[in-house]
Parts: sequence; structure tokens; C-alpha cells
Amino acid sequence: MSATTHTGFSTGEGPRVSWRGWVALAVLMLPVLLVSVDNTVLSFALPQIALDLEPTSAQQLWIIDSYPLVLASLLVTMGTLGDRIGRRKLLMIGSIGFAAVSALAAFAPTAELLIAARALLGVFGAMLMPSTLSLLRTIFLDREQRRLAIAIWATGFSAGAALGPIVGGLLLEHFWWGSVFLMAVPVLVPLVILVPLLVRESRDPKPGRIDPISIFLSIATMLPFVAGIKTLAVDGVASLGIPAILLGLGAGWVFVRRQLRANEPMLDVRLFRKGAFSGAILVNLLSVIGLVGFLYFVAQHLQLILGMSPLEAGIALLPGLVVMIIAGLGVVPIARRVSPRIVVPIALMFSVLGYLLVAVSSQDGALPTLIAAFIVLGIGIGAAETISNELVLSSAPASKAGAASAVSETAYELGAVLGTTMLGGILTAFYRTNLVVPAGVPVEGAMQARETLGGAVAVSETLEPALGEQLMQAAAHAFDGGVVITSLIGAALMITAAVIAAVSLRGTRNRAKGAS
Repeated sequence: MSATTHTGFSTGEGPRVSWRGWVALAVLMLPVLLVSVDNTVLSFALPQIALDLEPTSAQQLWIIDSYPLVLASLLVTMGTLGDRIGRRKLLMIGSIGFAAVSALAAFAPTAELLIAARALLGVFGAMLMPSTLSLLRTIFLDREQRRLAIAIWATGFSAGAALGPIVGGLLLEHFWWGSVFLMAVPVLVPLVILVPLLVRESRDPKPGRIDPISIFLSIATMLPFVAGIKTLAVDGVASLGIPAILLGLGAGWVFVRRQLRANEPMLDVRLFRKGAFSGAILVNLLSVIGLVGFLYFVAQHLQLILGMSPLEAGIALLPGLVVMIIAGLGVVPIARRVSPRIVVPIALMFSVLGYLLVAVSSQDGALPTLIAAFIVLGIGIGAAETISNELVLSSAPASKAGAASAVSETAYELGAVLGTTMLGGILTAFYRTNLVVPAGVPVEGAMQARETLGGAVAVSETLEPALGEQLMQAAAHAFDGGVVITSLIGAALMITAAVIAAVSLRGTRNRAKGAS
């Protein structure tokens, strides 16, 4: 019988899994890779979609945003539903639905139908992610094996995010835009076949009743909150962003009050009283903001300033991806002996160094510098994400693994949104304010150039060579100046995450080898 520390961590050894458990892990990695690739790959297909379906500018934004908005809004609901009806069952439903809707999206004849398909993909995607992580909690009962399994699982997000540009570049060089959706089918078919053979069903042994009001409140919390952040970043304070955020926060307050009063809550919000749980969630959130924000401006610099193709830019980021994976796996033996409150802050200091390296050298923007910065950043985020995800699961009872996993996944999706909108919004605002358009550029061209760096590149190609070169130099100068500010903010976020880890994880300790 296993003992439990005052932090809620299991200190005893559960039975160790055989090769069958590791094969199950490999199968459960498939939806992780797919969903994370899907977060980035569509951006590269959007130009072809625009030519084929002729969407309006607003429709283009919804083609990109409808998926993560719905996904983030439903993660908590689906995680709790998996605890009740069975996590394997929910994973199977999500896999079949995701593959079927992906096939429909590939052949969407209009922008409206593509937006609807993307929103429906968000529904089924929300079924996939909490199920995979919570099933790992039930497969790997031995904590040392589980820590390694979660490290491998966590690298799926990093791998998927970096593989998105590479996969997108390869597919779009040879096929039409629908191919980026069809790739879901061959990825998920093996999962549908193998999961029933390798993974036992698991669920909460004492599930509560389905609470439609709590489900509505969870959606009413996340959907306007995430949409408000994106609107605020794009359209400024005069938009509906602030009212939407306030609406989401109000719904969230009501949701928490309802959970505290319920005998069988949809989400046990008391978990957040545990320093290990809430601290790990915040580290997760800030780490993803840092990673996605970094990729946002580096991807633009590589493609629009250095002139690399999406495929070349993706390959340039591969060394950082490899190091991130190595760090995520390499921290496992360290975490056996050293407290998370020490390991996580030290790891995040590497990420701080990566951002500072960009800040002090952004005006030259040399490729080797950016590669080195991503490598250093990846060391910190890879290690911190492994430990934080393991702490989230270990801090929650096994019966609530789905709900705990859903909270972790929500932090990831929210971090991805904030990384783009917050850091990207600051960068865009600085760029627009500081771009000095050379004399001789037409008024319409100047307006387009001030909108985005991509707009400046497009305008420069229509001008006579000397004037076009002047515009590009001015745009690059303004953009890289914004990168300095954004990098310093990114470094501050990583420092904040390190401080949170040092304080909130103070009560945690890892089981030493041989402890019982």
C-alpha cells in the first residue's frame, strides 16, 4: 500500500509497466503531435486558401481562430466528461470525429463551411488532449516511469509546433491546401485500431451527475476571455475586447462559486489551494507564452527579413527543438534527486538567457544567433514543462486525472493564444509606431507597409529596387527594435515563472531512490 506525503504526492512504488505500456505511450503521442501541428500548419496554407475560397479579411481570421477558441473553451468540460464516461471512450470518439471532420474540411467549398469545420475540429480536439494525459496517469503507476512518460508526452507539443512549418512546407510544395487537413486521417487510424488493444478503460469510480449549468459557465468563462484577449491585441482598447474579458471573468467567478457549493463539483477548484498544482499550472502557462511568443517573431524574421522559405525556417529551428526534447527527457533523472523548487527556476534561467541573447543582438539578426537563442530557450522550457506537467498529475487524485489534465491543457492553449496576441501585439504596436516610410512610397503602399512586416515586404516588391530596399531596411529596423522590447518582456515572464516555482513548489519533494 502506498504512502502519501503532505503535498499529496504518492511516495510508494506502483507496479512498473512492461513494453506494452511504452507502446501505448507511443500510440497516445499521435493525437498530441496532431493537435500541436494543427496549431501552426494552417498559417502556411492560408495564402492558397485565400486564392481558392476568396474569404474576406474577417473570415481569414476566423479560419485560423475558430479552432483554438473552441478547443480552449471545451477542455475543462471534456476532461471532466472523460472522468465520468471513460477516458478511453472519449479518446476514441474524439479521434474518429477529428479524422472525419478533417476529411470534410479538406474539401470545404466555401470559407463559411471551412470555418464551421474548424470549429467542429475544436470540439473533437478538446476530447483528445485531456484523455491522453489522464490515461498516462492510469497506465504508469510507478512515479519514475510516469515522470519519463510525461517527459516524452510533453515533447510532443514542442515537436508538433516545430514540425508544423516543415510539414506544411512539404505538403504545400506538392499538394493543394486541403492536404494539411487530410494528414489527420493516417495519423489517427492507427490510434483507433491500437488503443482498444493496449489501453484499459479508466474513469472516476464515483462520478457525479452531469451539470449543464457548470458546463455552460465553463464555456462562458473561456470563450469570451480568450476571444477578448485576441480582440484587444488586434483592435486596441476601443474594441469589445475589455468587455469580453470582463464577461469571461464574471462567468468564471460564478463557476468557481458553484463548484465550491456543489457536493459533486464538475471541477474540484480546491485543487488550486495546493501550491504544487497551482504553481505548476502557472509555470505551464508562462512557459508556453514564452515559447509561442518567441516562435512568432523569429518565424517572421527568418522568412520576411532573411528571406527563408517556410520549410527552410522550420529546419533552422530544428536544433532548438532537438535540445528541447533532450532537456525534457534529461531532467527526469535530475528530478529524482533534486526538488522541483530548485530544478524549475534554474531551468527557466536558461530561457531568460535565450531571450536576453535575442535582445542584445537583435539588430544584426544573424541566423546563428537566433538558432543559439532558441537552443538556450529550449533547454529551460523543455525541462520546466516536463516537471510542471508531472506535478499537475501527481497533485491531483487519480480519479480526477481527466479534470486535472484538462486544466493543464487549458493553460497550454491559453498560453499559446497569449504568446501570439500579447507579445505579438506589443511587437506589432512598436513596429507601426516606429516605422519611418521612405519618401516616394505611395500613400496606399505606406499604409499597407505600416500594418505588418509582411505588408512592407509585399509593397517593397512593387517599388523600384532602390526605394524598395530602403523600405525593407526601415521595416527591418522597426521590426527588430520591437523584438528588443518583446524579448525583454519575454525574459521578465520567465523570471516571473521562476519566482512562482521557487515559492509555490516549496513544499514539494521527490521520492529518493529506494524510499517507500
